[in-house]
Amino acid sequence: MLTPQMADVLRRIRRANRPPFHSMTPQAAREAYVAAAEILEPPRAPLARVQELQVPAADGARLSARLYAPSHERLPMLLYLHGGGFTIGGLETHDSLCRQLALHSGGAVLALDYRLAPEHRFPTAVDDAWSAMRWLAAQADELGLDGTRLAVGGDSAGGTLAAVCAIHARDIGLPLALQLLITPGTTAHADTESHRRFSEGFLLDAAVIEWFFAQYIERKDREDWRFAPLRAADLDGVAPACVILAECDPLVDEGIAYADRLRLAGVPVELELYRGMTHDFIKMGRAIPQALDAHAKAGQSLRQSWQT
Repeated sequence: MLTPQMADVLRRIRRANRPPFHSMTPQAAREAYVAAAEILEPPRAPLARVQELQVPAADGARLSARLYAPSHERLPMLLYLHGGGFTIGGLETHDSLCRQLALHSGGAVLALDYRLAPEHRFPTAVDDAWSAMRWLAAQADELGLDGTRLAVGGDSAGGTLAAVCAIHARDIGLPLALQLLITPGTTAHADTESHRRFSEGFLLDAAVIEWFFAQYIERKDREDWRFAPLRAADLDGVAPACVILAECDPLVDEGIAYADRLRLAGVPVELELYRGMTHDFIKMGRAIPQALDAHAKAGQSLRQSWQT
């Protein structure tokens, strides 16, 4: 099912013989992810504006964030939430991707370094994402940006957080132009057919998913819609969605199911399914041409949503 390029990437990863994340401590897994994160990505693109910021969390903590913008104009904004199973990942692992999103969309991208498990378990990441979204809308003028054109997005666990941000934005009356959901997790128990079909050998193995979940959340809490947005009571009135999925990804079925739920609620949805791709393909633009297509697609969807 894999494209030749994708199959070659997986062979190269296997040859590197790196220990799996679930065999490491969380700190060691974070260090390993940082070391390997941008090997397959395009070089970090130069931008007119790259700014380090601090965002207040609801409990008074200060969260690091990085603002990317292709110009110093009053641009629309995307709050971007990185992937990594709520346990690994951060500003450095997703720097190249955020730069590509800023370039392709023509807007500003604020990447948030939300707090990670197991030191900060559910729902801390959710609370941090919600606080950053509200802060960004309120501080747009001070940042020289357009708070009336705000989107949220993320990949993998960050896609989950973006989806629940969109529900929260609806509930508090904050208009969003778009929710950009890249290979998001949306179910409670990793029990779809695609989780079985792609449980091993397709980059994101079942053992790693269970390890991430165990770090982040108690099993009794997994039905909470803030962890599994498919469990939300209703999705009426949430922001339009661009959903980018990979065919050979354990999370593909739940991504499709969430897109279907959105459509049933009358939400406009663009669904892009990339054939022969695995989870995390969007961060492999140096080796996988479909990643570059996905960058362009995400940028186009953002640009169009901000023009509506």
